[in-house]
Amino acid sequence: MMASSGAIITLRTYVYIDALQPQLAAYMASVSQGYPPTPGKACLWIEVAPGMAVHRLTDIALKATRVHLTQQVVERAFGSVVLHHRDQSDVRAAGEIVLSRLGARQEQRQRCEIAWHEIIRGMTPEHTVLINRQTRRGSMMLPGQSMFILETEPAGYIIYAANQAEKAANITLVDVSAVGAFGRLVVSGTESNVDEAAAAALAAVEAPSGT
Repeated sequence: MMASSGAIITLRTYVYIDALQPQLAAYMASVSQGYPPTPGKACLWIEVAPGMAVHRLTDIALKATRVHLTQQVVERAFGSVVLHHRDQSDVRAAGEIVLSRLGARQEQRQRCEIAWHEIIRGMTPEHTVLINRQTRRGSMMLPGQSMFILETEPAGYIIYAANQAEKAANITLVDVSAVGAFGRLVVSGTESNVDEAAAAALAAVEAPSGT
């Protein structure tokens, strides 16, 4: 995959979400630098290397379709762009156009690797207080609840895991970090709901959605 400058662009993350769940949409809106998403919107998350290449992808998508720019992050090594729209066809079209201009297929995206996953049951008050006081934009975890944590590489796939976890079970979304070298997800809830959410999240990163 080549850019106009001749530099090689690596497609790290490419994932499509058909309908953002309420907690995840609210979480994304809290960190959005652009047009905040609302529940039910379709969403596309693309991550590439080198980071500056993401500007070209953003320009292509916005000029060719009606999608809204939710977020664009340019890091030292990676760049990510998040697009959404109420019409799924616009989001799908944006993805297809970007891939075409890159000369890439979604199957060429980097495979998602699970760096860590674990369920901790019966969280202690001290542990939950520490998590709740850390930087987060989700809801608080309560003592006695179970916690599921997941870490992925590349980072962007954690968004799809979070959305599928919320679809599958009545859980609380505590933290979603989808930029950087690794993505991290923290959810909490009753033991049975966390078990269901964990299963859905793990299945999601094993077979991420595409357009």
